[in-house]
Amino acid sequence: MTDILTNIPAEYKKIASTIEPNAKVLDLGCGDGSLMYYLVKTKNANVQGIELNNSLIYACVEKGLTVFHSDIEGGIEAYPPKSFDYIILHNSLQEVKRIDFVIEECFKLTKTIIIGFPNFAYITARRDLLLGNSPVTKTLPYQWYNSPNLRFLSIKDFETFCFEKKHKVVHKFFYRAGKEVRLFPNLFAQTAVLFITR
Repeated sequence: MTDILTNIPAEYKKIASTIEPNAKVLDLGCGDGSLMYYLVKTKNANVQGIELNNSLIYACVEKGLTVFHSDIEGGIEAYPPKSFDYIILHNSLQEVKRIDFVIEECFKLTKTIIIGFPNFAYITARRDLLLGNSPVTKTLPYQWYNSPNLRFLSIKDFETFCFEKKHKVVHKFFYRAGKEVRLFPNLFAQTAVLFITR
């Protein structure tokens, strides 16, 4: 488990630095639980996860984490209102079928949603499209035929979505190769993390 705490993605560190200690956190599409584990160890967070992939669920259990086997859309309906301080959708939003529904349901359970996603408008993705190929990058490692991604959104797309839905973006951070990007993130950032509220 020490590798988890030493090889932490910059996004995880930023998320952890921004949430309150002892927070109640739900991680939707929690993967192998690395982010949840980091939040437990660094912020003493009370975390739960929802994950569909069985092998990733086993990885969470090996870390001593609480995780429920479900898809995101079905899993969030089981919780009572205002159950959490934060809900995380990190690298899972683009795999959700009904994004509007999921975000509305999340706002019933929390005031703050943390959303992280790969930026499909990153410069090398644009280059690949210009050359007639579907983008394949470090943060978008799939071929068109085996990608779990249902949505192909950019930072600009998501910020427009928030504006139209009247969601407030209270924090936003952008990264390329583990370093924060401050200039023209829609072009130069590979990934984005945004904290949204009502």
